[in-house]
Amino acid sequence: MVFENSTSVVVKEIIHVVKARYLHLPYVGGAAPRTNVVGRVFTANESPPDQKIPFHHEMAQVPEFPSKLFFFCEVEPGSGGETPIVLSHIVYEKMKEKYPEFVDRLEVHGLLYTRVLGEDDDPSSPIGRGWKSTFLTSDKAVAEERAAKLGMKLEWLSNGVKTVMGPIPAIKYDKSRDRKIWFNSMVAAYTGWEDARNDPVKAVTFGDGQPLPADIIYDCLKILEDECVSIPWKKGDVMLIDNLATLHSRRSFTPPRRVLASLCK
Repeated sequence: MVFENSTSVVVKEIIHVVKARYLHLPYVGGAAPRTNVVGRVFTANESPPDQKIPFHHEMAQVPEFPSKLFFFCEVEPGSGGETPIVLSHIVYEKMKEKYPEFVDRLEVHGLLYTRVLGEDDDPSSPIGRGWKSTFLTSDKAVAEERAAKLGMKLEWLSNGVKTVMGPIPAIKYDKSRDRKIWFNSMVAAYTGWEDARNDPVKAVTFGDGQPLPADIIYDCLKILEDECVSIPWKKGDVMLIDNLATLHSRRSFTPPRRVLASLCK
C-alpha cells in the first residue's frame, strides 16, 4: 500500500495509527546498518547507494520478525532507488514447481545463517552493522544473553564476533491467507552478504550445514526479478508492507535519498 505525496498532517496520522495499533519491534539481530532518528523511527538500510539490496523478508533470519513495515520518503532519490516488491507465495509456488526436491529439503532442514560482525558499524558494507548496535549493548555478556534469546550462537574473534543462526525455517505457513510462503533471506545472504569479513557463499547453507546449489539460488533470483513490481519514491510517499506476504528490495541510486522506516510486531 502506497500513500503518494503525503502531507505532514497525513504522515502524523499514519504515525498515530502505527503507535495505536502495532507494538514496536526492537531492531535486534538484523544485518542492515541503520540510524535511530526518533522513537520508533529509523533510517532504512543505509548500505552504499551504488549497491543493490537483494530481495528479503525483513529479519527472516531471526525468530522474531516484524509483521508490518512502514516506510516514509523524506528525501527522494536523484535517480533510481526504487523499492521492488514481490509476493512471497508466488515465489514459493514457482520454486516448488521447478525445484520440488530442493524445496522439500528446505522444508526438512531449514537454513543456517553465518555472519561475522565487526565491533562498530561499517558504512561501506551492506551488512555492516556491528555487534554493539546489533545487540544494542557494548557489554559482551549482555550481547551473549540477547543472542541466546534469538537462538543465535556467538564465537568471539580478535576483531569482532562470528554469529551462527539456525537452523531456522525457510518456508513458513501464512495462516491468515492459508498458504505457504518463501520466508527467508537465502538469496539476500548468498548474493549480498559480502564484505571484508564475509564470504556470501558461506553466509547461508542448508540447516544441516551442506552447501546450497548456486544455479538454483541464481534462478530463484531471476524468478524474484521477473515477478516483482518496482515502486519509485517521491518526497512524502508512505509505503506499508506486509512482511509475511511480500519480499522487498532496493535498487541502487544516485544520492540524495533518505527513506525512514518503522518496524512493527
